[in-house]
Amino acid sequence: VLIRLLKPLEYYAEKYGTWRYGLNKLYLLMEKQHNRGQDGAGVVNLKLDQPAGKKYLFRERSNLSNPIQDVFARIFKHFAYDDGHNHELFCNPAWAKENLPFAGELYLGHLRYGTFGNSSLDYVHP
Repeated sequence: VLIRLLKPLEYYAEKYGTWRYGLNKLYLLMEKQHNRGQDGAGVVNLKLDQPAGKKYLFRERSNLSNPIQDVFARIFKHFAYDDGHNHELFCNPAWAKENLPFAGELYLGHLRYGTFGNSSLDYVHP
């Protein structure tokens, strides 16, 4: 699954109520592709127009028994605002893009279906 948001995160926050529109859509599309034979999943996010020196690429992978749920649980852990941060900051798309991983404009999700015996995490994309 490839999702490229063509508008800034502020647009999605205003129209859909959250800047996580792309991430939520990625989850739904990956669940639609879910099959019992799957043995891994991975998600990558690319932040466009980042200043030099800022991290712009984020990746999570899993080869557990429920890899989609595991990957997205790890991603959404970054958005838990009960650790002393202000909830308003987490809802602000500009702050989120600047400070949070997986708050970007391009998402790629991959499900792995094993075609040979090796199923280690090294063989899970992206």
